[in-house]
Amino acid sequence: MTTTHSTTAARTHARAQAATATPTLPEPPQGINPTNLLVAQRIPPGGYANLVLGRGTHIHLADPSGTTCAHLFLLRADSPWERLNVADTIKVPWQAYLSQGHPLLSDQGRVLATVLDDTSAHHDTLCGPTTAARHQLHLAAAKQGLEPRDIGGSIALFRGARVANNGAIESTGNGPAGATLDLIVHLPVTLLIANAPHPLDDRPTGDLDLLAWPSPADLNTTNSDPEYQRAVDNTEAAWSAAQNWEVPA
Repeated sequence: MTTTHSTTAARTHARAQAATATPTLPEPPQGINPTNLLVAQRIPPGGYANLVLGRGTHIHLADPSGTTCAHLFLLRADSPWERLNVADTIKVPWQAYLSQGHPLLSDQGRVLATVLDDTSAHHDTLCGPTTAARHQLHLAAAKQGLEPRDIGGSIALFRGARVANNGAIESTGNGPAGATLDLIVHLPVTLLIANAPHPLDDRPTGDLDLLAWPSPADLNTTNSDPEYQRAVDNTEAAWSAAQNWEVPA
């Protein structure tokens, strides 16, 4: 029988519990050296993550069981009043459905991240988070010193929705088990993500895998759309100004 009648015994018990609670970490994609990983997390149902990621970080998200739903929100790390604007993320590229080359735009017309690859095709930019997902995002935000007012509408990944011919928004469920979505970060961001059901699909979710590694070469995306290029130009100008800014003497 375990005893915690003293500080020494309590410490021994706590260390034993920690030793048996090692989480299962996701494997990196083929060709990625595990020693290069900045982040490797398996986020359980009802869980969340909060990360600060630098420019040129490659984010790899995966739905191992074909049941997860990842509610994603981004804020500019060095200027958190600039944040993901889902309306512009739809409007500027003339497309509501995420796919390769799609920018995730801030409310200042800058690219926070770009979709590099997608094998799911089941995402949603239209419905926003559930109450549970919003609560989880608020908890994640608090760990970064942010408040609920700092969090706007999120994007749901791996559990999708589409507009029907009659104008109704319909759930499309999940893509295949093992589906992935990859992003490249253009400006330093605070990434908040919650694993919770979708507003139109309240089935329990499965694990969500999150990995990240430095890959600045991925910033050279192949999207040649003029709207995308203008947003990239805005982004590069802001990044250059931030790098060259000095406090006046």
